[in-house]
Amino acid sequence: MTSPQPITDVVFDFCGVLIDWQCRAALDGHYPAELVDRIAADDDPYGFFRYEDHMDSGMDFADVYPRVVAEQGQDIARIFEYYIAHYGDALPRLIPGAEDLLRDLTQAGVRVWGLTNWSGETFHYAFERFPQLDALLGGTVVSGIEKLRKPNRDIYELAQARFGLDPARTVFFDDTQKNVEGAADAGWHARRFTDAQQARRDLAALGVQLGEH
Repeated sequence: MTSPQPITDVVFDFCGVLIDWQCRAALDGHYPAELVDRIAADDDPYGFFRYEDHMDSGMDFADVYPRVVAEQGQDIARIFEYYIAHYGDALPRLIPGAEDLLRDLTQAGVRVWGLTNWSGETFHYAFERFPQLDALLGGTVVSGIEKLRKPNRDIYELAQARFGLDPARTVFFDDTQKNVEGAADAGWHARRFTDAQQARRDLAALGVQLGEH
């Protein structure tokens, strides 16, 4: 079944959708393997992901760092400081097929955009490492810069206004379900991203025929 209105815009999350983000890639070889394993685990006892969330929401590293020191101690805080300073190393590659997907959408006349929960202090690494993303995307809304974040409705509405999106003609891809639901609540076509081929199938079901790579 196709969308009642032709799709004109596709909005992409970054980490896990366009860029393969790996916390441990910035730490491997610099700290003991067992410690890196704990930091990179989903239940990280040192709270790196939680502190990153603070930065994604707009807090400066200078304000987050004292919290890390107070809660985790100076040694762990120094590792977090190293991690943030070498954040580019945590972005080892693009997600397979992501660049081709952006190019094919652009060639098909569909506009492509970014919408990411990311610190305003570290986002520059994304485009420095992958300048093709900067070239292909028409613009990107970054939570840490705007001090708004997914899945709250206001960040989708900001992107909508800034990019001139018609919700009924817009598709959003994110690998986190609550962010998909946030976009759907804003009236967008929202799909959970698993890989580029599935995204192509999701787009095809909405009437955007790109083929497979």
